[in-house]
Amino acid sequence: MTYKIVKKNMQKDDTFSVEKIESPKDAGRVDLFLAGAFPGLSRSRIQNMLKAGEITVNGKEAKANLQLAGGEQICLYIKKPVPLSVEPEEIALDILYEDKDIVVVNKPQGMVVHPAAGHYGGTLVNALLHHCGDLSGINGIMRPGIVHRIDKDTSGILVVAKNDAAHQGLVSQWKKHSIKRLYIALLHGVIAEGAGIVDAPIGRSAKDRKKMAVDPQKGRSAITHYQVLERFAAFTLAQLRLETGRTHQIRVHMSYLGHPVAGDPVYGPKKSSLHLSGQALHAQVLGFNHPISGVWMEYSTPLPPYFEELLETLRRGDI
Repeated sequence: MTYKIVKKNMQKDDTFSVEKIESPKDAGRVDLFLAGAFPGLSRSRIQNMLKAGEITVNGKEAKANLQLAGGEQICLYIKKPVPLSVEPEEIALDILYEDKDIVVVNKPQGMVVHPAAGHYGGTLVNALLHHCGDLSGINGIMRPGIVHRIDKDTSGILVVAKNDAAHQGLVSQWKKHSIKRLYIALLHGVIAEGAGIVDAPIGRSAKDRKKMAVDPQKGRSAITHYQVLERFAAFTLAQLRLETGRTHQIRVHMSYLGHPVAGDPVYGPKKSSLHLSGQALHAQVLGFNHPISGVWMEYSTPLPPYFEELLETLRRGDI
């Protein structure tokens, strides 16, 4: 299949470049034709561009299933890559410990750990770059110093590496599963047994690629230990210890157990008697060997105020 390039690299504005082509007689569906004509653009990206109105046929926005007769003038408004840079930002931090190699931080609920699509500012990394001046470069420009993460709406403790040697020392401990990680979670339902283990592999969900799921065939080993701390009429407060560290592990495992984390917008029930802005999950304890000195270090933080207030409400029986 051949096509004629009419004009290239037209400038729409600072964020787009424009490719203009003419369709041949055997072009067929516009999305299939463009995916073949532009190998650098996947079919899914072409379809997303069509939905966003970033592709026009004879000056009009087109749908993916449009059949081309041949001779149409097609314009693709291609978004330019966003420059990869992270700016330091003066944001208050709760520093639990800091030396020349590492910094231990108590992250609040609602703060994203590192810049990503939709969150290029206001992150923990932006704040740390202002506070420290520099972080390890092993994870690249967008995730400097980040050895492990907790979700945006999970609060609690993280350790961040200031240099590459510290970063490598911490990563090796994560691989050996020698890090101590204890979480506190409010779970839906009343768990009868006092303690238990969820040993269920986790992988990318086949139904929704944005979610994780228990997958015995393709998933990676994932083990979570839980212990009941307090029971309420319709909820359970539990301590959870991670033996492994898969993405969304606690949230996926507790949902799989039938007791999803309260307030979880992804793995929890669509309707709840609680009105939370995110999951009631707190990374309470973090223990590890200092990556340079080898000395054991362990830190603990109390539950954030919103979590304590929620528990008091449940104890009063108001919910």
